[in-house]
Amino acid sequence: MKQISTIFFAVLLMACNNKPAEIDIDSALHYCITQANKTLKTLPADAAQIPRSIANGKTDWRFVGYRDWTCGFWPGILWYAYEYSNDEALKRSAQRYSRALFPLVDSAAIDHDLGFQVFTSIGNGYRLTHDTLYRTVLLRAADTLGKLFNPKVGTILSWPRKVPGVDWPLRHNTIMDNMINLELLFWAAQHGGNKQLYDIAVKHAETTMQNHFRPDYTSYHVVVYDTATGKKIKGITHQGYSDSSMWARGQSWAIYGFAMVYRETKDPRFLDFAQKVADVYLNKLPDDLIPYWDFNAPGIPNAPRDASAAAVTASALLELSTLVTDTAKMKMYLKKAVHMLKSLSSPAYESRQVNNAFLLHSTGHKPNGGEIDASIIYADYYFIEALLRLKKLKEGKHI
Repeated sequence: MKQISTIFFAVLLMACNNKPAEIDIDSALHYCITQANKTLKTLPADAAQIPRSIANGKTDWRFVGYRDWTCGFWPGILWYAYEYSNDEALKRSAQRYSRALFPLVDSAAIDHDLGFQVFTSIGNGYRLTHDTLYRTVLLRAADTLGKLFNPKVGTILSWPRKVPGVDWPLRHNTIMDNMINLELLFWAAQHGGNKQLYDIAVKHAETTMQNHFRPDYTSYHVVVYDTATGKKIKGITHQGYSDSSMWARGQSWAIYGFAMVYRETKDPRFLDFAQKVADVYLNKLPDDLIPYWDFNAPGIPNAPRDASAAAVTASALLELSTLVTDTAKMKMYLKKAVHMLKSLSSPAYESRQVNNAFLLHSTGHKPNGGEIDASIIYADYYFIEALLRLKKLKEGKHI
């Protein structure tokens, strides 16, 4: 792997040796693998039954099928666990659950989540094994995702289906989460796929940057466009508190997404924007850096937290710290990420005494009462990803 710069490594050591933010990375990763193995022992024999969440006072996983938007995170966790441990049993499990997702390659009629579904799972599998079958599946999935792009609007359609409780007939809708799916398109364009997928990803990011944010760089969850003209109609929420509030996980998707887009394009507009959306998020956090489910939620400080947003942001900030050139920003992003991981690794957020997940206190969909104060699979995925990224950075490796 490529070596990071000497100055960055020095800054890293200073930040990680700061007492308030120190963390035993290997201990945290061993904990994740222990919990993952506990889950494996309890799963049904059918790989089509995939763990999603533990909520409503229960101690066992709720399972979903391969079409659920979260289906890729469990095999992705297993790939990360294998990457760290070199345990062949974990690799075989990762392969088994990844294969169960192969039918997703033609799923664009459902929604945009192919990036979440296949790149977190099959994408990590290809990265670690270079299995040509994985490559074929990823390229087909990218082509399918590209079909949801509306050139008049300039974004990928998020929900080409009726969404309960949301009325936008004949409208083109785009949610902030869609930024994460662009990584599949960038990858495909660079690995033998249609080169136009790169242009689609860039245009989606540009349009989102223009229309999805308020003047203070907080984001709308959803932007609704006129399908025929491509003009923005309005910005609203679906999972946040209100149309004018900053939904925590939505903002974390923005931080992660724009950092990734800069990594793929090297366009300084995206790096500048990633910092702006990160800074407004960081400036509004509570002391432990784990956000409330919405920054404008009623009932703070007793409102539910969202550990999943913290895990996504920690992983994003680690990457962002390697991309910025300002050493003060570099150190700040790194220190904040380590602080977040330290909080998530504490007894207040670890699941070890409660269930077989990694983390407690995530919030899925507060407005409809879904997965509130829960353990949720995507929180665990980004937690182990962030820990591996931090370990690689400490070892002077490229993330």
